Amino acid sequence: MTVRRRRPLHPAALLRASLLAATAALLLAACAGPPPPDWALDASAALRQVQAAALEGRDRVEAAEFARAKAQLARTGRADWLARAELLRCAAHAARLDAGDCPGFEALRADATPADAAYADLLAGRLQPAQLPLLPAHHRRAALGDTAAMTATTDPLAQLLVAATLLRAGRADAAVVAQAVDAASAQGWRRALLAWLHVQRRQA
Repeated sequence: MTVRRRRPLHPAALLRASLLAATAALLLAACAGPPPPDWALDASAALRQVQAAALEGRDRVEAAEFARAKAQLARTGRADWLARAELLRCAAHAARLDAGDCPGFEALRADATPADAAYADLLAGRLQPAQLPLLPAHHRRAALGDTAAMTATTDPLAQLLVAATLLRAGRADAAVVAQAVDAASAQGWRRALLAWLHVQRRQA
């Protein structure tokens, strides 16, 4: 049986799903064929745990799993992958409405792809118009203040990030916030749910 080798995914395509799924896809695609090496499996599993722990508010688990993911990625010598891992963690924090920059990513920005840099600037609220084409459609629409962007993706993390972008711009109406609450609730993301419930109570 012939094994077909998969090409690494383009950075813009990687951002069409959640950042976590994109990172896992990148790691496994880069391995060029089954079975993937242990470092890729370990890093992908750790990054999934980082996302879940951050959104659930399990800080110790998040820190431990992120250290494990970074240790595995460091073995590759790929600073761009380390930058993406930092960005993934910051995306989870942005989804639970933690304010602030992403210092881990900023330290590696020079090695990051333009698409990842655009994503980081979106999370930080300083996206430039020229960066819009680098983002997937739902994030472009959110950056332009389109409240219907929430319905443009079914990925729960992406929905929370869209809602966070709209909230920062003062465009998150009651329907947007309700969808964010539902997305966090359906996934059992306790920390994110509490943050969005607080926004909902403020609006009420």
